[in-house]
Amino acid sequence: MLLLAQACRKSLEEVPISNLSNAAVLKDSIGFENYITALHEGARDEFTNTDGINHNFNMQFGTDVATTGSPTIAPFRNYETYLTPSQVVVGFYWNWAYRIMLLRANTVIAYAGRPEAAAYWKSEAQRNAVIAEARFFRAYTFNLLANLYGGVPLVDTIYSSPKADFVRATRKQTYELAARDLEFASQWLPPTVPASKEGRIVKAAADHLLSEVYISLGEYDKSIAAATRVINSGLYNLMTTRFGSERSKPGDVFSDLFRDGNQNRSSGNMESIYVLQIEDQTPGGQGGTVGNNNLRAWGPFYSSGSFRAPDGKAGFIVSDSMGRSVGWMRPTNYFFYDIWKDNWENDIRNSAYNIRRTFVYNNPASSYFGKTVERRTQADDTMFYLYPTIRKIEGNPPKSGDLSRGRTFTDLMVYRLAETYLLRAEAYLRKGEPALAAADINVVRARANAKPVEPAEVTIDYILDERARELTVEEPRRRTLCRMGNLVERVRQYNIRPDTRSSIQDKHLFFPIPQSAIDANYSAKLEQNPDYN
Repeated sequence: MLLLAQACRKSLEEVPISNLSNAAVLKDSIGFENYITALHEGARDEFTNTDGINHNFNMQFGTDVATTGSPTIAPFRNYETYLTPSQVVVGFYWNWAYRIMLLRANTVIAYAGRPEAAAYWKSEAQRNAVIAEARFFRAYTFNLLANLYGGVPLVDTIYSSPKADFVRATRKQTYELAARDLEFASQWLPPTVPASKEGRIVKAAADHLLSEVYISLGEYDKSIAAATRVINSGLYNLMTTRFGSERSKPGDVFSDLFRDGNQNRSSGNMESIYVLQIEDQTPGGQGGTVGNNNLRAWGPFYSSGSFRAPDGKAGFIVSDSMGRSVGWMRPTNYFFYDIWKDNWENDIRNSAYNIRRTFVYNNPASSYFGKTVERRTQADDTMFYLYPTIRKIEGNPPKSGDLSRGRTFTDLMVYRLAETYLLRAEAYLRKGEPALAAADINVVRARANAKPVEPAEVTIDYILDERARELTVEEPRRRTLCRMGNLVERVRQYNIRPDTRSSIQDKHLFFPIPQSAIDANYSAKLEQNPDYN
């Protein structure tokens, strides 16, 4: 019995399986660099994490620019049945924010601020640059939360014991915290980074986001100043001549922005400000193991074999840059037709290089091989199997050459200068200076060869139309509409599904607070958004 007792005591001795505690990692500049890398990985997961359908596509479904294509896809078809406190997407953004982004950002900020941490860097400026990058991501996260949920708990520190008594701050207080973080980040982030560090956060990214946050706070002069710092920095300009990997091929300068390898400054792209890095066959390079899923989601399911040529044969096979898309996302007629009416022929963003409107049968087994697809009127044909395609989603296949994957490894631009101009235009308009708003919009339109807008024509709806022309696929449209407060009215006006238009209610401007968060917060009441049960 004595031997047995000794054996039990020995077997119960705890042996650490890892030395990777926060204290063990965050003890020098290398440790903090690893943590910053983890923040970037978390930020990329917003766009590449997948659970059946990438969650970032929920920022497009059921808006004015897009609806579901596949008849089996349910997101935001019916707002009442889909947008509930227990819905997966509602919990995804909340958990991404609190379990990943805020936890990692707060850890960097807290540990870097300790007195002993001063010795980890050669100067105070180097330490502040690390804190600034973490504070940018914290601000990015709180801005996202405020846009989607309204006011949220302001978790701006790390806790050493369980806490179950969180309460919601106001939406204004949430934006104010984001603004303070971005003001610090703007002061200390570097203006540029070397090519070896492309994708890292620079000063312009903080100022770009700060311009948006100031609009949400009604601080229009500050918003204009933040955007102006980016525009007048001398580091960025809208691309107006062909460049990059396919400049010798048919196309235009707008299409060049989205071709493989053209997203970063090292490609000659002086427009990009913040770019998510995605690499094929590189450990940790794909993001959520899926890479860039835009082609798979936004393109029609032309290759399924269900779209038949008139001779009864399959009309298409998987090929080249069209890849294997599956028709999750069907852009609305508002995007494909309404916003181009005044400049159908001139605006290069509507050119054949940027929206594919004509298709040619490519199945050699069909007698219609090489012939143009005739006009179709069946719902499945035009909603799912074949519809005009936004070509900024296209990309070369992975190095393995497997076209059937339906994915690319094209880097994702999160912020670029065209949007900075449109943010400043919005601030000018809200301030009551439509002539200056029109001037900024016309910088973007001039690059597109579109006719100038007159000051009297500039409204918030016009700015949203211009954002759709310039940024569809890139911007998280739902967050933009929630921020501006007009999601509901524009869905009712422009979404093409009757059940979506009829089911959206005023309460759906905001996501509900996840029921799981309310249940876990048992020591205080975490208020639900109005009219959600």
